[in-house]
Amino acid sequence: MTPQRQDEVRRALRPPAVPDDVDDPGVEKATGVITLPTRVRWSSPSRQYDLADRGQRARVYEQVLVEGTADDVRRFIDVDELVALWDDLYLPDHVRGAWAAWLARHRGVQLSC
Repeated sequence: MTPQRQDEVRRALRPPAVPDDVDDPGVEKATGVITLPTRVRWSSPSRQYDLADRGQRARVYEQVLVEGTADDVRRFIDVDELVALWDDLYLPDHVRGAWAAWLARHRGVQLSC
């Protein structure tokens, strides 16, 4: 098995972090230029992103939804923005399915898996 395939299998076996309180208005969200933790983004070229830029924000969301902890998700993911970016995000099926289920349950939003 190739190293890339091993990484895909490892990710698929680990359930994504989908904290029920991610939508809590009391949870402060990151804004502006941010640096992702190394547990989320460990390789080059950069771990810094400008959340005001839609394309960079989408890359942050992809990385945090796949690799982030529940605390990372609470800090970096704004649910309204997740819905707005949904069709532009490249996510593994198990991550997309988990978030689609959460959005349906908590927001009544039906999104494609």
